[in-house]
Amino acid sequence: MIDAEQLRAALFERGALLEGHFRLSSGRHSDRFVQKFRILEQPKLVGPVAEAIAARFAAQRPTIVVSAAVGGIILGYEVARALGLRAIFVEKEGGKPVLRRGFALGPEDRALVVEDVVTTGGSVREVLDLVRAHGAECVGVGAIVARSIPDFGVRFEALLEMPIESFAAEDCPLCARGEPILDPGSRRT
Repeated sequence: MIDAEQLRAALFERGALLEGHFRLSSGRHSDRFVQKFRILEQPKLVGPVAEAIAARFAAQRPTIVVSAAVGGIILGYEVARALGLRAIFVEKEGGKPVLRRGFALGPEDRALVVEDVVTTGGSVREVLDLVRAHGAECVGVGAIVARSIPDFGVRFEALLEMPIESFAAEDCPLCARGEPILDPGSRRT
């Protein structure tokens, strides 16, 4: 397992904490960005991260791990492996989150939702809505990094809390200064 200080050090060592002018997946702007794939590309790091998330939720007795494509697939799989459970992921079809590939959820399922980096919580809310629409219970949300702490209506645990300021595009001081923007995110609203 990995603790918060070890995770912070790994993020710095891997060059995962970027500074500049970024458009986040939520559409908001920020001067800092967490490039989670610098962790997810290293199986030796993903294992301890997944074990730490799994340990925080084992007592809730999840029966399945659910994550969002694309970034959450690796992490969800590894958390499920640590818990000895099945892992499925949510994809977009016509802009709407869906279960494909024969994945299914039902009232007997106790889902642990896993996310890499939480900023506004939009992706997590989409997954939670889908889990609930299929009649499953959500026992919690686990994440590697939380840039903010949204209220998901269930237990939320992040291995590392890193409050990073973000701005609506029209209020962005970086835009006002004319700084070029990078768009490294994976989800568009």
